[in-house]
Amino acid sequence: MPVLELRAITKVFPGVRANDRVSLTLERGEIVALLGENGAGKSTLMNVAYGLLAADGGEVLVDDVPVRIKTPRDAIEHGIGMVHQHFMLVEPLTVTENIILGHEPARFGVLDRKKARMRVAELSNEYGLKVDPDARVGDLSVGMQQRVEILKALFQGARILILDEPTAVLTPQEVRELFGVIRSLVKAGLSVVLITHKLDEVMGAADRIVVMRDGRVVGETTPAQTDQIGLARMMVGRDVVLRIEKAEAHPGGPVLRLTDLVVKGERGLEALKGVSLAVRAGEILGIAGVDGNGQTELVEAIVGLRRPKSGTIALKGVDITRASTRKTIAAGVSHVPEDRHRRGLVLEFDLAENLILGDHRMPPFAKFGITNPRVISVTARKRIEDYDVRAPSEHVLAGALSGGNQQKLVLARELGREPELLVAAQPTRGLDVGAIEFVHRRLIAERDNGTAILLVSMELEEVMSLSDRILVMYGGRVVAEFAAHEADVERIGYYMTGGKPPEIAPATMTASGGAV
Repeated sequence: MPVLELRAITKVFPGVRANDRVSLTLERGEIVALLGENGAGKSTLMNVAYGLLAADGGEVLVDDVPVRIKTPRDAIEHGIGMVHQHFMLVEPLTVTENIILGHEPARFGVLDRKKARMRVAELSNEYGLKVDPDARVGDLSVGMQQRVEILKALFQGARILILDEPTAVLTPQEVRELFGVIRSLVKAGLSVVLITHKLDEVMGAADRIVVMRDGRVVGETTPAQTDQIGLARMMVGRDVVLRIEKAEAHPGGPVLRLTDLVVKGERGLEALKGVSLAVRAGEILGIAGVDGNGQTELVEAIVGLRRPKSGTIALKGVDITRASTRKTIAAGVSHVPEDRHRRGLVLEFDLAENLILGDHRMPPFAKFGITNPRVISVTARKRIEDYDVRAPSEHVLAGALSGGNQQKLVLARELGREPELLVAAQPTRGLDVGAIEFVHRRLIAERDNGTAILLVSMELEEVMSLSDRILVMYGGRVVAEFAAHEADVERIGYYMTGGKPPEIAPATMTASGGAV
């Protein structure tokens, strides 16, 4: 009998049927991958199973018995644990203190720290997690923090483990170690639901694959019965090119040059520590690294959103180090932000208004401070058509579009300026494989048109697929540089964690400010 069964689950949000009579089973000792486009309903379904959302229809069964799961505590009591994409840990506390929060073992009404520590150590050894119970969580790597989250679920008695995009912020080495941990859990009798959009991981880890589209299950298969192309087709309903072919780049002169750039982060500490690099016309320079190693501050400094402490930023030889965002745009810099809602769009504005943001004071869109609605509408319709933004008209509110169409809208505006430099930060975050294909094609086309592109992405496969050169950032510094044809996932992964690959000489600085 299945350890977990979801029968005809329906969940409706205002105007959206997120789950439409979805059914799914999970056997003991099985890994089921739940695959689908952004917005397909995967996380909604698992949030129902974990008690974060209440279903509008259907039922949940554990060990063939119907159960009522209204809260995560109900789910935990039935042996269901969930590890979220964004960890829920208290960094100043130790591993043991984080794991026992809310489930503190007591003796005569007093917290029994010794017992708690022993239990955490036992679980860590039993499942091969190798986590120090006394380590402070804030001192651990992202991969180790994820193990703490898994330990926390095991400590609470989980037999069914739901992992939501578990590899989103991990290095290749950490991904490999994580799946080793998952296999040991399954071998010990646990069952795992893996929510992911990474097709290669699905093929390598899952026993069974369930594909969702538009709130419904559209297919079920196994890795032996399909391949990544088949899975992508099932997800989006058409053939998808997973890796864009590109011609060899023919770079021109430097468009952007950073020299010894030092930038402070939100806490007043140095997030960039003397970064030097150059991006040339007609090339894509990719920045690889685990999130939080200075990439956000790098992008914000270049586009005028953050004032550097020292160093210089030059665009085609002109110093723009302390230029405002408006002057940076006027100088020829376009920016695809990592958070399209916070930085890229005004969701309460219509598409036409969003498509001229930043240029709304300039001819031909305005003259003497008065906008020209006809010119704005004509330009908006052309950009909507060119970038395949799916909307009935340019007067639809941006907030009504899907994530993929919102990202196309941002691209249409930023590339419509015909910039000298495009700074693309996480350009495909949250997008499905079909929208990713479109974005990748546009970036390659811009490169071929002579635009200099700085690509910052947490997706290492994306960086390797699109870039002509790759820099690796760690601790606010550039620690390695690779030509595209020399790039190797394993070597890059080592540098991303602050180490160097075995049997490879220490990195040395290059003229472009990177290391090789």
